[in-house]
Amino acid sequence: MSRDLVMGIDVGTYETKGVLVTAEGAVVATEVKAHTIIFPRAGWAEHNAESTWWGDVAAISKALLATAGVSPADVKGLGVSAIGPDVLPMDENFQPLRNGILYGVDTRAVDEIAEMNERFGEDYIFNACGNALSSQATAPKILWIKKNEPEVYEKARWFVDATTFIVARLTGRVVVDHFSAGSHHPSYDPWKKEWNEELNDGIVETSRLPELAWSHEIAGEVTAWAAKETGLLEGTPVTVGTIDAGAESLSVGVTQPGEMMLMYGSTIFMIQVTDNDQARDKRLWVAPYLFPGTWCLLAGMATSGALTRWFRDSFAAELVAAEEAGGEPAYAVLTKEAGESSPGAGGVIVLPYFSGERTPINDPRAKGMIFGLSLTHTRGDLFRATLEGMGHGIKQHVDMFTDIGAPPHTIQAVGGGTKNPVWLQGVSDISGVPQQVAPLTVGASYGDAFLAALALGWVSGPEAIRQWQGTGSVITPNADLADTYAPLHEAYTGLYQATKDQMHKLHELGY
Repeated sequence: MSRDLVMGIDVGTYETKGVLVTAEGAVVATEVKAHTIIFPRAGWAEHNAESTWWGDVAAISKALLATAGVSPADVKGLGVSAIGPDVLPMDENFQPLRNGILYGVDTRAVDEIAEMNERFGEDYIFNACGNALSSQATAPKILWIKKNEPEVYEKARWFVDATTFIVARLTGRVVVDHFSAGSHHPSYDPWKKEWNEELNDGIVETSRLPELAWSHEIAGEVTAWAAKETGLLEGTPVTVGTIDAGAESLSVGVTQPGEMMLMYGSTIFMIQVTDNDQARDKRLWVAPYLFPGTWCLLAGMATSGALTRWFRDSFAAELVAAEEAGGEPAYAVLTKEAGESSPGAGGVIVLPYFSGERTPINDPRAKGMIFGLSLTHTRGDLFRATLEGMGHGIKQHVDMFTDIGAPPHTIQAVGGGTKNPVWLQGVSDISGVPQQVAPLTVGASYGDAFLAALALGWVSGPEAIRQWQGTGSVITPNADLADTYAPLHEAYTGLYQATKDQMHKLHELGY
């Protein structure tokens, strides 16, 4: 008996996830495939687009069909998302010309950011695209390629992000959604919803940038070649798709003004929907949201899951070995140790700037710090301090949203970090804000599947995701800990101001 299903696939920083979903939102099958991030040198972060972006999509698609035991004909639509904003130069045949340069965790274009700010003026850029330049910006990275890899720049027919590359491979169409384009600073005008010719002048011709469309629109159909690669049926509709954070936000029901998504992924990412397209701040990013007539404020910290992974691999190698031998998961043991540490981690403070920092300081030269150590501290204290350090960063953002008149009235917590109770509770205790955790935390791939269902007309509109999800749980702040965390938060914010000059000196020395 045939079934009507939609497939969603999301390529993340460290793994690719896929899901098969019914028209009612029930999950039929899931698949996960791990991959690696490439760090050619300090401050650089890349993916192999061929093996990681395309290879994972093809492998996950085939695995989902096999796991669910369904026919390719049962899959009526496909939605995809991926990390971003990235920069991948590719030729006219959609062949990568180098590794993909990743989002804000890649800080190579510091000089190009300064060059563009000097040429156009910081205020002019901010007023033209609603965003100040940071390591998240893609135009400076295209300029970096132009200056440092001129042969690649000249050969490139297109400069795209990961989602656009995948959709081009699937359908033959080079297209990006408005939400993703809104993160390509300063190339895109979010009010006119078109590429800005003036701010791309001398960097890249807009004819070498993708076509623009909305996330839930059909980009095209799976080609004969892509069908062989993925196992899908030729002619299967494919949505335009979006950046993973947008798909993840949608997956947990963030659709209305005042609703905010807090994503605990390899990085921390926040999206708050608003109905005011003039709400902006140089410490934040702005963009159209996923659907026509919507707007959002965005923020992102450079490390999150990437930092907990670094901690595990650096300080708990024996736990990783025990897990590989069939023992308890290393993260579970570390979380237990962190839970045995008191709130405040014995006064240890971690600045989570281990790959520079995006918002709120927008400083790619910032350095990570573990401060306040003594001989009495344990590994559990350090791991708790690592989690709390990210909590302090999140509080900075909640305060910032509130200061500009856009306080979130609903926060949906998503991502792998929601499985860590110490982390979740700590963030709410530090920030003073409750967090809702959706019952289905499949992630961005679930949002991708919903976009496919929306494109096919299976659901009435974006709000139908609430029926797919149902009711989740709520993490409530412990008011008794406010006095514990307030002075530590003050110390957290003061540490960066007190040490940033030394951080920058280390960066100048090549560290």
